[in-house]
Amino acid sequence: MRYQKLGNCFEVSRLTLGGGGIGQVWGATDRSEALATVRLAADSGINFFDMAPMYGKGEAESVMGQAFAEGMRKDVHLTTKYLLGDCPEEDIFATLSASLDESFARMGRDYVDVFILHGFVIADGWSDGRQAKILPRIAVPMSKYQNAVIPAFERLKSSGRIGAWGVTTASTQSENLAVVSAHQRPDVVQCITNLLDSSASMALTEEVPMPRQVISKAEDAGIGVMGIRAVAAGSLTDAIDRDVHPKSAELKDFQRSAGFRELAKSNGLSPAYLAHLYALSMPGVDTVVLGVKNREELTECLEAEAAAPMSAELVAAMDASVAN
Repeated sequence: MRYQKLGNCFEVSRLTLGGGGIGQVWGATDRSEALATVRLAADSGINFFDMAPMYGKGEAESVMGQAFAEGMRKDVHLTTKYLLGDCPEEDIFATLSASLDESFARMGRDYVDVFILHGFVIADGWSDGRQAKILPRIAVPMSKYQNAVIPAFERLKSSGRIGAWGVTTASTQSENLAVVSAHQRPDVVQCITNLLDSSASMALTEEVPMPRQVISKAEDAGIGVMGIRAVAAGSLTDAIDRDVHPKSAELKDFQRSAGFRELAKSNGLSPAYLAHLYALSMPGVDTVVLGVKNREELTECLEAEAAAPMSAELVAAMDASVAN
């Protein structure tokens, strides 16, 4: 396993085990297999685990608590998140603090290395786009983020309950760039990191996504970058492993990636392996967050991390293989 500094924070494995898979977001698994997957990850050198209460209604965090019931190695780092939404400013610190308490209880901890704002930061008064009806639940207006969210995170940091804080930069591009370019910046951001540059059903608008620009700006600012959605929510695999709507963005991405699957086949590789290899090769990404749900999927990712970096020719062929 290779390691890299996460911005100005600490050294992390190039692969991070995410909570989505073990929390049963990305297809079915069970507690025993999830526990075995976490333990294999730790035994294989993965030292960063990315959790959230939303992953299986606390299931992923409970798995972490059980997997490390005897304690974690000192080099193991952990995140959790909270989907704050348009919470009243005066309630933000208490809300974040209460969520942290609940996560601590599930994980058997009194500290996390990174606490991440789940969801989106949006422009004040903005109510358009694909997910307009649920914006109050999933998005924080920029002024509220600046006036109350950042101070709340900094207060939690000063108290010693968290080591750093972060933001998911999958919003509209102007807000993504504003977050990483601001005077008071997060320590860490999560950015879309896949061949398609696609956030699929996460996308708020029809604008052309440019996550690589966000990654580059974050890297320049000394912000740690956690790459997410390496297989584009299953679109860059042999088959999407859960039911999706016939008109879903994931299915459109899957159809758009037919040429990529042919390229993987011609190279004697699985699409998931090649997609992870590509994500690991993207400049500016410190660690790639895995959505694996079992040891078989994890082993394939470990093999991709152990492989030599992709050649420029293969990168170019992959870029050319996906339809616009």
